[in-house]
Amino acid sequence: MAFSISGASIQRPVAVWLLILFCLLGGYWGLNTVGRLEDPSFTLKTALVFVPYPGATAVEVEEEVSDVIENALQQMKQLDRVESKSMPGMAQITVEIEGTYGPDEIPQVWDEMRLRIRDVEGDLPKGARAPIVNDDFGDVYGMFYAVKTEGLTPREERDLATRLRLGLVTVDGVAKVEVQSLTEEVITISIPSARLTELGLPPNQVLSVLNDENLVFDNGEITEGPARIGLSVPPGYVTPEGIEELRLGAAGEVGQVAIHNIARVARDEAEQPSQIIRQNGTAAFTLGVSALTNRNVVEVGAAVAARLETLKADLPDSVEITPIYEQHVVVDEAVSSFLLSLAMSVAIVVGALMITMGWRAGLVVGTTLGLTVFVTLFFMSVFGIAMERISLGALIIAMGMLVDNAIVTTEGMVIGMARGKSAIKAAAETESSTSIPLLGATVIGIMAFSGIGLSPDSTGEFLFSLFAVITISLLMSWILAVTVTPYLGMLLLKAPKKNTSDDPYKGAFYAIYRGLLWLVLRARVLVVLVIVGITIVSVMAFGQVKQAFFPASNTPLFYVEFQMPQGTDINVTDREMKRLEQLILSEDKVTDVTTLVGRGASRFMLTYNPEQADASYGQLIVRVADAEAIPAMANRLNRDLPAEFPNALVRVEELVFGPPSGADVAVRFSGPDPVVLRQLADDALRIYEAAGTITNPRTNWRQREILVEPIVDESRMRLAGATRSAIADTVRYGTSGLRVGELREGDEVIPIHLRLPATERDGVDRVRDLSAWSDGAGTYVPMANLVERFEPRLVEALIHRRNRERTITALGGARADLTADEAFKSVRAEIEALPRPDGYSMEWGGQYESSTDAQTSLGKQLPLGFLVMLTISILMFNKVRQPLILWLVVPMSVTGMVLGLLFTGLPFTFTALLGFLSLSGMLMKNAIVLVEEIDVQRAEGVADYKAVIDGSVSRLRPVVLAAGTTIFGMIPLLPDAFFASMAVTIMGGLAFASVLTLVAVPVLYALLFRIRPPKEESTDSKTGTASG
Repeated sequence: MAFSISGASIQRPVAVWLLILFCLLGGYWGLNTVGRLEDPSFTLKTALVFVPYPGATAVEVEEEVSDVIENALQQMKQLDRVESKSMPGMAQITVEIEGTYGPDEIPQVWDEMRLRIRDVEGDLPKGARAPIVNDDFGDVYGMFYAVKTEGLTPREERDLATRLRLGLVTVDGVAKVEVQSLTEEVITISIPSARLTELGLPPNQVLSVLNDENLVFDNGEITEGPARIGLSVPPGYVTPEGIEELRLGAAGEVGQVAIHNIARVARDEAEQPSQIIRQNGTAAFTLGVSALTNRNVVEVGAAVAARLETLKADLPDSVEITPIYEQHVVVDEAVSSFLLSLAMSVAIVVGALMITMGWRAGLVVGTTLGLTVFVTLFFMSVFGIAMERISLGALIIAMGMLVDNAIVTTEGMVIGMARGKSAIKAAAETESSTSIPLLGATVIGIMAFSGIGLSPDSTGEFLFSLFAVITISLLMSWILAVTVTPYLGMLLLKAPKKNTSDDPYKGAFYAIYRGLLWLVLRARVLVVLVIVGITIVSVMAFGQVKQAFFPASNTPLFYVEFQMPQGTDINVTDREMKRLEQLILSEDKVTDVTTLVGRGASRFMLTYNPEQADASYGQLIVRVADAEAIPAMANRLNRDLPAEFPNALVRVEELVFGPPSGADVAVRFSGPDPVVLRQLADDALRIYEAAGTITNPRTNWRQREILVEPIVDESRMRLAGATRSAIADTVRYGTSGLRVGELREGDEVIPIHLRLPATERDGVDRVRDLSAWSDGAGTYVPMANLVERFEPRLVEALIHRRNRERTITALGGARADLTADEAFKSVRAEIEALPRPDGYSMEWGGQYESSTDAQTSLGKQLPLGFLVMLTISILMFNKVRQPLILWLVVPMSVTGMVLGLLFTGLPFTFTALLGFLSLSGMLMKNAIVLVEEIDVQRAEGVADYKAVIDGSVSRLRPVVLAAGTTIFGMIPLLPDAFFASMAVTIMGGLAFASVLTLVAVPVLYALLFRIRPPKEESTDSKTGTASG
């Protein structure tokens, strides 16, 4: 007898026990050391570049700033796309790099980008400030808290934030702490215009006095004895009172005046704060803490929470710290519930096996399965694969394939021992007939997932752990099935008491199956036609299955996005937001509401996309008691809120899993003229509205803003000796305030503004009555002499460009009862039929684009995986007809999946696709072992027809068992939103696929090898007289 691993294992029990111990102890170590996350991390390959250009209109910003930066970046080969948003006074450029660059190469890409931007800084216009590059845009502040600060002065609030920040930054494993929305202050010097004119004081004198007073000056040094002693002049004013004491006027003259004699100096909160945050209606600031990427989030989070508890002891009573999102708690709960699902799956599988195979055989298979799961955890920890939704899901997906190897080995031993052989001989025979086919089938199962796990884009990065875990666990299950299973079988399995040489395949179960085989082998062509017919109908019915990309999340949070007309004052937005937050707080399931006005929050989860600064924007982060209540609530709010806020766009957004995929429906128009672009977008919005399937239709260019321009009379201005900058200074002094200096207080810089008293500030007319300083005349000249009129006009406030072209996007959400795909299909034909002038292009964005991209990248990878699977299957048999049978059976498993999804009404998501791949792997595996068995029997000289019947009968129990146990093992996944459609795919698909394996494979085999039922055996084969 040739060398047999199984036989060797049985003869070397010490080695087997060492392997078992290694699995158990390694698994225990792995369980305690493996990293934990909620979702796998994927790198956001995005950076933002901000270039402030104060005073410029959106068009000037676009032409003079955005274009220059885009030009510089366009030469980078790593670029996927560049988008820019030009707003009055600010350019925001979003840089997205190719999905194929991994987390290790990204820092170099950002360095190259910084260098390119630095090279073109000289080409930017004179008033533009240095570009700010934000490439840690993707950092996740997973521990995110709101700190309520009622009753604190701005200074106390700043001190509190500093104390908390310093306290948390020093926690081991914390990367950084971000504080948002501290109260902004400004010091205002209010001088009536009449006093300035009367005294003849130029604004730049106030400027120079303030600037000079508040500098840090260089030290002088003297030697005194052995020491060097520094002499330092302290800064002047350090308080508003100090400013009041400063004196203005010509040097050496008697007519100097103190500021407090002519002006009022006040320290106030900024009129236009950049951001306002409230927690449950109370003013607050937020504190975001991010963990180092190589650390276990759960441990870091627990340390942060413990440090916060100690810090709380020293805080004032009115201060309250509430968590908005605590990643470590979420991760801990998620991982625990996954482990529970996994344990339940294993328990269900083992239980089912014990009931069907008898407790001894069930225990053998169950133990092997348990060891496989344990040793997988060990390797996960070694290779740094974190325990999260996808990697633990992989174990459950692979459960059917994992249990299969052990079932086949155990079943072979049970049958061999029933025929009177010794355990060693039974094990060796089983191994020689099945181990190589099983290994081939295992590798084929692994390759089914390679396309997804090795795809180079963010979806591949997101799902890599799935491929890795399936590879490890399947290979380990094969190794354990040929080493540990035979040894356990020798210890536990007992030969049946009855006459052992008799046929082990007796009993009603086998008899019914023999009868079925007898029937189908007589109607071979009819059976194949029926199966093909069913498959074709299923493929057509697949069109009725809902399609979705990634499923909705089960975190109990949702967002309410709120957008006032472009150019709205932030205080007006805030007033409306107060109404909105009260409405949401009155909902019965809502527990917490975080209100953000002026910009989004820190990125507290990977899939959250924070909105950049915009005074007309508001957002609520709403936490509910139960995630199940969200869809119904979101539905109702989406219906009711627009009527409550007729001037705003209000929409409720639910969280989704996986990489962010954009709006449900989005179409982009690109071209040169903003007016034409707006018309095209309006046409698209009309189609959206008419279809009735799209909610919250909107464009990303928003409304135009009103701009008032003073029309300067050049000749009179020159005569008067004034300049444009003097006119601009006067306009600022008469309106929002002219910045004349700053006050340093600790680490805070408070701006000082010179402006008209509040009583004199009332609109454009008042500005016309002011006077501008004339350097030439050394006196003030009335504005009316310099400016003909003030002219209001409409200007673009947001110009979006994508890959250097002006691009407007018309977006919308899907109606609650539809998936994004159904909503998209409802408007696709009409929008594609819109007439477009020459030079204007249209393309689809949003979820359609994301899923198409993911599928394209999959499409590139999958053929390679399938090619390897095909090659292995041909090499295993060294023939062509046998692999053909396998590949004919795979498409037929669509039927079970389609029936399952249609019956439950679940959409076909990305996870369902994974389920389908797993299904094809299991189906191939069953078919391989069955075909191999028929081949072996024919090679041993059994008559062809009898070989088909006996071979099929001998595989009946393993196939039914593996399928049955897997189907039961999937039950714990059904309540999980992420895995439900996958579980249904596998359950429905396997139920049908097992029937296929046991009926279609023998029939196809008989057809391809031209095996006909012998005439005289028709009665024999039904009663079943095959002998061992």
